[in-house]
Amino acid sequence: MPASHRRFWRLRPRALMLLALVCTVADAHALTRAWLDRPQATVGEPVVLNVETDQRGAEPDFSALQGDFELGQTSSSQQMQMSNGSVSRRNLFAVTLSPTRAGALVIPALQVGGERTSPLSLAVRQAAAAVPGQSPAFIETEVDDATPYVQQSVGVTVRLFYPPMATGRLEQPAPQAGALQTVGEDTSYTREVGGRQYSVVERHYLLVPDRSGTLTLPPARFRGQDVRNWMNDLFGDGPRSLQASGTPQVLQVQPQPADAPQPWLPLRSLRMRYSAAPSSGRAGEAATFTIEAVAVGATAAQLPDLPVPSVPGAQVFPEPAETTERFVDGQPQLTVTRRFSLVPEGAGKLTVPRTALAWWNVGEGRAAEAVLPALTLQVAAGSGGFANRTLPAPVAEQPVTAPETAPSSATDAAIPSMAGLAAGGLWFWLALAFCLLWLLTLALLLARRRGAGATGAIAPAPAGRQGAYRPTRTQADLRRALDTGTLDEVAETLRGMAPTPLRDLDAVGAALVVPEQQQALDALRRARWADGDGTQARQRLRQAFSGGPQWRQPATVEAPALEPLYPHR
Repeated sequence: MPASHRRFWRLRPRALMLLALVCTVADAHALTRAWLDRPQATVGEPVVLNVETDQRGAEPDFSALQGDFELGQTSSSQQMQMSNGSVSRRNLFAVTLSPTRAGALVIPALQVGGERTSPLSLAVRQAAAAVPGQSPAFIETEVDDATPYVQQSVGVTVRLFYPPMATGRLEQPAPQAGALQTVGEDTSYTREVGGRQYSVVERHYLLVPDRSGTLTLPPARFRGQDVRNWMNDLFGDGPRSLQASGTPQVLQVQPQPADAPQPWLPLRSLRMRYSAAPSSGRAGEAATFTIEAVAVGATAAQLPDLPVPSVPGAQVFPEPAETTERFVDGQPQLTVTRRFSLVPEGAGKLTVPRTALAWWNVGEGRAAEAVLPALTLQVAAGSGGFANRTLPAPVAEQPVTAPETAPSSATDAAIPSMAGLAAGGLWFWLALAFCLLWLLTLALLLARRRGAGATGAIAPAPAGRQGAYRPTRTQADLRRALDTGTLDEVAETLRGMAPTPLRDLDAVGAALVVPEQQQALDALRRARWADGDGTQARQRLRQAFSGGPQWRQPATVEAPALEPLYPHR
């Protein structure tokens, strides 16, 4: 036998063992694989993806399929085989996939333990449109504006027609260039179409385009089962699968116009009115009025806050706005209601100025303005510190009139008459005298304040001048400060209600008679300096001062022996 043949026979057992090992490894790798139950399907039609592996404890990751497919029911099973004394195990995983779009879809390689499957392809064709009155289930989709502006709220209405004895799920995917949200609750009713009776579910969405250009709203989908009746179950005919798909909606989104008012507010309509408004009031007491705005084609996030009017001669305290969103005739409608408390500072005629809100009319393609007319109140005199206060009268411009006779020459026009000099000199000396009196009064006032600070907390008026000082705050001011003001405003209101000028809260506490009011004042001081509960302090103040503060007589008030516990504010 040749030497080459002898070497081959000596190496043959070793080569056969290596070949068998390679084949075994190849078979092991070939056991992790994936396949589809069919290569073609329609949009929304379920397809089963199978994954098989012999790795123990390994499961496939299906998260990469959520872009083009809707994942349905999953299942798993295990098979055992015995061959030549060895036992092999195989795990089979199955998941139901529903394609969400048409085209050549690719199922990427899936990670299964330490191995990956091979990519797969699936040809998906568009589902045929269901014929109303002939199909078991069909979908209608309506949009209220096919050419909206960017950031305009578009109403989308989806109606599902299905057999009366059916169950399932209705879905509306969101577009790529816009935000979509559900508005309100579903509406259910029955309707006859083409001689067939259908149950109808109507659902409303709000679509807001993010940018201009073409926007495609994907078709709505329904997946369910027709339960039918007991006869079908009796003869083994189980529930029938139901599927329906709507038609995609293509919108042409317009950009924001260059001459649009800012902030950008595209609407179909906007109107404002006074839902409640007083015609009269009293100085120092709060009068409430309510403004209502109704915007068609907007959400609460898009509509700016109703502005707080600036009223000369009064303080305005706004309350949080109340919003209501609903659908009217397929269009989103927003209603905003806001209350304001108006406190006149004196008697007279008070006017709340007009309020205007600029917006863009999407139906007419032009800028518009919603105007709330001015509100006029006749304010009566108040009590306490507001008894003698009046509102300032509007200043009327004096017309300029020409002299009846012109000067005879340029020299006469340049030289004033002696009577004019005398009149001008008289007014000059009168103005100078009033200025000196004002400076003297200011100096006396400053000297009195320094004397009050040096002698004690309470500075009673001299004998014979009791009643010259009037409180600057009333009980109505205290109630309002406790409801809507800060703790500092509450303290200033209590100080202003005293019958004599008081320097700080320590002086207010010394001037009070009722112990409950003094204790409530201590709770206020602790809350102001972050050492107490502000809510509890307000509650104690409301209870203690419900009938007004009880003051000592000025002659019996004693100045505090120690320095104030809290710094002056």
